[in-house]
Amino acid sequence: MTIQVSPSSIANLLDKDEDLTGLLAQVTTQKAAGWLEDLRQGAADGVRHANIPTTREEEWRFTDLSGLRKVEFQLGKQVSTDISGFALPEAANSRLVFVNGVYAPELSAIDLPPGVVVGNLTALSDEVQAGISKYLAKTEGAQEVFTALNTAGLADVAVVLVRKNVVFKTPIHLLFVAVAGEEATISQPRCLVVAESGSQVTLVEEYTNRKGAKNTKEEEEVYFTNAVTEIWVAENAEVTHTRVEREGAEAFHVGKTAIAQARDSRYTCNAISFGGKLSRHNLEVLQTGEQTETTLNGLTMIFGNQLADTHSAIALNHPYGKSEQLHKCIVGDRAHAVFNGKVFVPKPAQLTNAAQLNRNLLLSSKARVDTKPQLEITADNVKCAHGATVSQLEDDEIFYLQSRGIDENAARNLLINAFAAEIINKIPVASLREILLTTVNSLKPSND
Repeated sequence: MTIQVSPSSIANLLDKDEDLTGLLAQVTTQKAAGWLEDLRQGAADGVRHANIPTTREEEWRFTDLSGLRKVEFQLGKQVSTDISGFALPEAANSRLVFVNGVYAPELSAIDLPPGVVVGNLTALSDEVQAGISKYLAKTEGAQEVFTALNTAGLADVAVVLVRKNVVFKTPIHLLFVAVAGEEATISQPRCLVVAESGSQVTLVEEYTNRKGAKNTKEEEEVYFTNAVTEIWVAENAEVTHTRVEREGAEAFHVGKTAIAQARDSRYTCNAISFGGKLSRHNLEVLQTGEQTETTLNGLTMIFGNQLADTHSAIALNHPYGKSEQLHKCIVGDRAHAVFNGKVFVPKPAQLTNAAQLNRNLLLSSKARVDTKPQLEITADNVKCAHGATVSQLEDDEIFYLQSRGIDENAARNLLINAFAAEIINKIPVASLREILLTTVNSLKPSND
């Protein structure tokens, strides 16, 4: 039986049991295995007793979700759309597409060698599903209401499984497109990546709408993307992960990326954020064995009245761990960027090497950034450092470029592009680098 529910604000979804029941009934379009039903029900029970965070909570002190509470959302429907502007040539045969959180086989292209499994959960064999059950929703990091809501509504899951000792250098593209139309919609994408011991994989995870990122409110659709990604990096495995968020100017985006790293594993994340009226990314890394390497690179570029919040946490619980983090923010107009990065080094994590830096470039007097890099260290034989800088474009640098025949506006753009390129150039997919550099060039202050 299908349960019909009227449009509900996110607050009502959490406060009213019947609305949550309706949400689960709508999202669950196919009968699920018993283990998946149990997973959903456990998360649903947690959601019913949860509340949306407010600015009174330390972790959300600078991110006001009152605008999200006011919007009435319908569940996104399966619709057709054009993805030609988002396709990556390098991933022509390794692309998985979801529209409004629903798998779109007609837009996907999967032709992979043995040892690499890519697909949506319900289409995978019973054997693979049984193996996946050991990982799904087992490393979600810190429990909070949005992650629980995503798990409670699990339907389609983008699954990437790389078998033991398989090295797959071709990038795998997971593309999530929102198409809202006249009604505000909610979609809940879910990704699960498992890199077994000795394997290597390159992953591109992208969130956008059918227009791509634009910092203008003209004819923009209102929607909410609530995404969760879990990544398991087994012993001596390597995952290179690029996460791109370029939602529409009126969109809300809350994302969780939780990573578990086993002994001798290597994980790199390049997180790029351009779009969204309000966006939040929680990036959480858990070290489960010694001698791991973690590299986190981030770029946020926002204008108008956008708010972009990045919270990261790296738990280095074993010896000989190494982590490096560089997060950059370019903020113009009245936009507001938030960075909070934590690195935990408890007593067992001796001989840890951890570095963290947040660099911010403000392009107007009304732009704002709140930054809080943190180190919590109880080990006594470590090498750790952290810092943050906030600056504006230097007049001397602009004057130098002008003295070489470059006009002032071009000089400013050149400096901004160079600031962003340090992060974008770390992305291993050439076509994506070109797309993102073009996006940086196209995003301009709105003079709002």
